Amino acid sequence: MKNEIKNTAHSKYRCQYHIVFAPKYRRKVIYKELRADIGQIIRKLCEEKKVEILEAQACPDHIHMLVSIPLYLSVAQFIGFLKSKSALMIFDRHANLKYRYGRRNFWARGYFVDTVGRNEKVIKEYIKNQLEEDYMADQISLKEYTDPFTGNRGE
Repeated sequence: MKNEIKNTAHSKYRCQYHIVFAPKYRRKVIYKELRADIGQIIRKLCEEKKVEILEAQACPDHIHMLVSIPLYLSVAQFIGFLKSKSALMIFDRHANLKYRYGRRNFWARGYFVDTVGRNEKVIKEYIKNQLEEDYMADQISLKEYTDPFTGNRGE
């Protein structure tokens, strides 16, 4: 059950973290079949490390996760494992991405992590609504750029 106190042989814990990480160069590549594959890969890797995903959202240019990490695993170890293994698995499934991401570095180097205390509900709602907020921000800042040489609209 979610949000319960877990235990190991000699300790009890509830270690929940809000994690955000992005693809290299913040490219908007998390779309359609790639989005489904990334979600499947992340779920598989979390199961392998016994990390429980409480809430997650794959936005076009970043990933939000609310996770419960076991006491014996540090956040840095988990994120290092998740980003490195998922990058290899993504490149295995989508070989064409190797040309866009030189040395098999799919994810950017950094990440954001925050501990979750009494704000769990707020963070869950934030993650659920993140995709809509990103879309609204894109619509507000949407500009039509034209190439001065050809007169064509750029994307």
